[in-house]
Amino acid sequence: MRPSLLNPLFAPITTLAGIGPKLAPFYERLAGGRVVDLLWHLPSGVIDRRFAPKLAEAPAGKVATITVQIEAHFPSGSPKRPYRVRCSDETGFAHLVFFHGREDWLRRQLPEGEWRVISGVVEHFNDGIQITHPDHIVPVAEREQVMNIEPVYPLTGGLTARMVAKTIRAAVDQAPQMPEWQDAAWFARNAWPSWHQALDSLHRPQSEQAVIEDSPARRRLAFDELLANQLALMMVRAHMRKLKGRPIAVSTHLRPQVLAALPFTLTAAQTRSLAEIDADMAEPLRMLRLLQGDVGSGKTVVALLAMLNAVEAGAQAALMAPTEILARQHMETIAPLVEGAGLRVALLTGRDKGKARDAILADLAAGHIHIIIGTHALFQEDVAYADLAFAVIDEQHRFGVHQRLELASKGQAVDMLVMTATPIPRTLLLTSYGDMDASRLDEKPPGRQPVSTRALPLSRMDEVVDGIGRAVKAGARVYWVCPLVEDSETSDLAAAEERHRHLSQVFGDGIGLVHGKMKGPAKDKVMADFAAGQLSVLVATTVIEVGVNVPEATIMVIEHAERFGLAQLHQLRGRVGRGSGASSCLLLYGAPLSENAKARLEIMRATEDGFVIAEEDLRLRGGGEILGTRQSGLPEFKLADLALHGDLLAAARDDAALILARDPELTSERGQALRVLLYLFERDAAVHTLRSG
Repeated sequence: MRPSLLNPLFAPITTLAGIGPKLAPFYERLAGGRVVDLLWHLPSGVIDRRFAPKLAEAPAGKVATITVQIEAHFPSGSPKRPYRVRCSDETGFAHLVFFHGREDWLRRQLPEGEWRVISGVVEHFNDGIQITHPDHIVPVAEREQVMNIEPVYPLTGGLTARMVAKTIRAAVDQAPQMPEWQDAAWFARNAWPSWHQALDSLHRPQSEQAVIEDSPARRRLAFDELLANQLALMMVRAHMRKLKGRPIAVSTHLRPQVLAALPFTLTAAQTRSLAEIDADMAEPLRMLRLLQGDVGSGKTVVALLAMLNAVEAGAQAALMAPTEILARQHMETIAPLVEGAGLRVALLTGRDKGKARDAILADLAAGHIHIIIGTHALFQEDVAYADLAFAVIDEQHRFGVHQRLELASKGQAVDMLVMTATPIPRTLLLTSYGDMDASRLDEKPPGRQPVSTRALPLSRMDEVVDGIGRAVKAGARVYWVCPLVEDSETSDLAAAEERHRHLSQVFGDGIGLVHGKMKGPAKDKVMADFAAGQLSVLVATTVIEVGVNVPEATIMVIEHAERFGLAQLHQLRGRVGRGSGASSCLLLYGAPLSENAKARLEIMRATEDGFVIAEEDLRLRGGGEILGTRQSGLPEFKLADLALHGDLLAAARDDAALILARDPELTSERGQALRVLLYLFERDAAVHTLRSG
């Protein structure tokens, strides 16, 4: 049960004064539907309203708070002309300007002859002074309330800055005093405020420095979040370590047969990773290991060789991929390698229906299928295994932890290998995969070609199309990836269709199109035609980012490359350079480039090392967007920014390890406070883990 102390924070925002059913949806869109969500909605800056000059000394372009007497109203005769209100002090006069102003409301706010305090940006216009749409208009008695430092919050349509600031202040007032969960010596050394003081100083800032990422208040709250994250991961991991596994020996019969069928020898990195997996499987504990390797580093083969351990021990293995395209591709790689060893492999996806599906399920339950490959279909309710002992999850970041557990629950003490082709920076490994051991494939298999990468402005599109035409005549196969279209009327799909039309007009037939809205069979057909060479150019949205394997494709064109993240560009480039032909990647960009985009394209030209690229991606973009998608199953940090708070992550990790070494059940006074912290950041699963032993 969540501690009752936290109830006011997890109450719906409608419990705050002034938020009824009409406003609630806007706040939900801005931050979330609970009081705590508003606390985590931090200011992006401040406005200092303490500057209070006389009118004659008010400089243009600066926020000023002036005290003036209202002289006269000049309503607008036309909707195109603004409503003006003339006001003055002893040094001169000014105009307050309102577009689409309602006269009755303005006369109530600004009665002629009375004094008012006005705050807003001063403009000099036609030798006069004016303030357009003042931020504040209050009677003189309320002057002190305006003349302070005001936090500036990110907004959404339907809410004003003033409303949001007022509601968040109410949320802070509703927040209870918390027990201190920080280590006393560490807390004192950093001279941090208490939890409540930290919130107060961020949402009622006394200076511009108060809200920056490096302020003591911000660092304190970031550390709280990182500590909750690390503590939860370590508790789950400690729990996993206690779960009984079953020792499985290395395959001595099947593995040599499959190794003999491989057209290449394993790289040193593959051999090393396989030895780490073998050692885990031999232990009487459950394995949970992350295998990360760059595009084309040979993860599937390592996973297959590990699966053979389970199969030789008389059990079954499963491989789950996020898309049907990827599942089919694994099937094409694995089936020919194991059939010689007399093993049966089957494919199960959402597309399998009726009798065909029933037959697969019957054989799987009877143990006639040794290795099953598929999508989410593998852990559906009616899927039963004779004895599942080893599960592989590909492109781990596309699945959540619960899906990992659902697949594991289909067997007894299942060993788990999760794979990703997106190299993960070390910092993110700690925050997202701290519950796993990790192996790295940091070499390319022999025969992989380097990819020469060039960046060109879109203004040279005609030259690029001519060059592609020459390459296609010479037998080349080309991917053409269309841009991500953000927040615009057109969609990524429209951009792809437009490019497909254009290239078809230039080259005639032989141009295919694939995108995310296509049905599975239609998509597979286009891909198959491209792989078979019936199509020479494949125009695509980013659906081809992961798991498309056409060794004959040697050219990758990425349009509007500046709109993609580094990780995504790297994934896309990895689609070429898979065969024996020299390969190239053209990054077409729209000028002018931002500094950040320039840096991304420069890194792409400089290196093909995915691990270097991942570290740079984190540095350039911060932790939230890594892996090119915010919905990537990585923890979304609300207060911590890994690019800025990396030092705190290491400290949080050390602190969490120390806490669990001294007080594994969190029963001490600090342990009880840490339980509150875990609930506050919704890491309740870790607390349940404690309960369930």
